[in-house]
Amino acid sequence: MTVRLHPTAIVEGGVTIGDGTSVWDAVHIRGPGTTIGVDCIIGEKSYVAYGVTIGDRVKINAFVYICTGVTIEDGVMISAGTTFTNDRYPRATTPDLTKLRPSDPDEHTLATVVRAGTTIGARATIGPGLELGRFSMVGMAATVTRSVPALHLVIGHPARTAAAVCRCGEPFLRAVDGRLPDVADIECPACGLRYAVAADRVHELTPPRSS
Repeated sequence: MTVRLHPTAIVEGGVTIGDGTSVWDAVHIRGPGTTIGVDCIIGEKSYVAYGVTIGDRVKINAFVYICTGVTIEDGVMISAGTTFTNDRYPRATTPDLTKLRPSDPDEHTLATVVRAGTTIGARATIGPGLELGRFSMVGMAATVTRSVPALHLVIGHPARTAAAVCRCGEPFLRAVDGRLPDVADIECPACGLRYAVAADRVHELTPPRSS
């Protein structure tokens, strides 16, 4: 296998890209220190900053902005127009307005981790210093200001839990006032995987079926 690079893509030095990955038109991947795994898709006109880690089989759609400090694990989908941030209180200059602040990471730069299997909907904004749990799902245009537990679907401005969501992507338990009710055993109506919910956390009762 080989890496497929569109002729208009810019890939700087110090970037590692795994076999089978496609990088489409007008993508800019900064280096050094950026790593992209195998069988990924980096959609057109997306930007990946230096020092970003992207796992295997990740789908990144068009016009996605991924800043320094972001780690994306395997099997993640990031839909078109998603924006990541890494500074909670950014300023362009020093307080006296006489000097432009550098863009390099500093003590204010906060890391964000997107755990395996997560889906982020189109035009979502992800705040700095957060963790999106395994197989979580962020609704389109959501503004995420707090970490998202595994297998939670969050929507809105700011985003809050709307439902528990299965590995297959199907919501199976609706939240009440942003929290999931406790359930000892519940089945996904789409695929049959079973879960328990306690203290707003979703626990898998059956292993995923192999494809």
